[in-house]
Amino acid sequence: MIDVLVLDVNETLTDMEPLRDAFEAAGLPRHGLEEWFTAILRDGFALTAVGAYPTFRDLAAELLAAQLVAAGLDPSPETVGNVLSGFTRLPLHPDVAPGLHKVHEAGVRIVTLTNGAAAMSENVFRNGGILPLLEHRLDVSVPQRWKPHPDAYRYAAEVCGVPVERMALAAVHPWDIDGAARAGLRTVYVDRRKTPYPHVFRTPDLTVPDFEALAESVQEKAK
Repeated sequence: MIDVLVLDVNETLTDMEPLRDAFEAAGLPRHGLEEWFTAILRDGFALTAVGAYPTFRDLAAELLAAQLVAAGLDPSPETVGNVLSGFTRLPLHPDVAPGLHKVHEAGVRIVTLTNGAAAMSENVFRNGGILPLLEHRLDVSVPQRWKPHPDAYRYAAEVCGVPVERMALAAVHPWDIDGAARAGLRTVYVDRRKTPYPHVFRTPDLTVPDFEALAESVQEKAK
């Protein structure tokens, strides 16, 4: 049994598929979403590794502008802003709200920790009915280290006032699972797509298909 469940946000809680519509509206191919999001993470990780701190929005905007230019399109601030604003309107995956309500009922504290800005997801969580369940909505602007740097997870532990070993991170990204494990947290891999877990990363303590299955595990341990 853990005291605090730490949740990744982008893709773990939110369904990013609607951003493809924004890409299409900007003149970009729908499949460009993967290239863009992967590039944001790549460059955020790289800058963190050398001790720099880029904001998610600044990095996302610059990489999107570069993608527009490469496609022969106008990288206007309006076009870039329209795509980025889509993050504030993303839906939650269907399993998130029912699963997290059960986790909360079991007495586990819930917080989010994102490499993006915490404010970007407030309406998403409110519209999805989980905002009241979240004790804290954290981002990496304070430690100025993107996950999977250990300082990001330690920051969450400091805010919650618990040892890292009393926390668990739930995420769909193996790199996030690995970073949390190395920082001392327990880990839950949310494997909605039935994707083989890469053996180069530390093995998660628990693998579940969705948050409802995670809730069942938490409730069982709470008995």
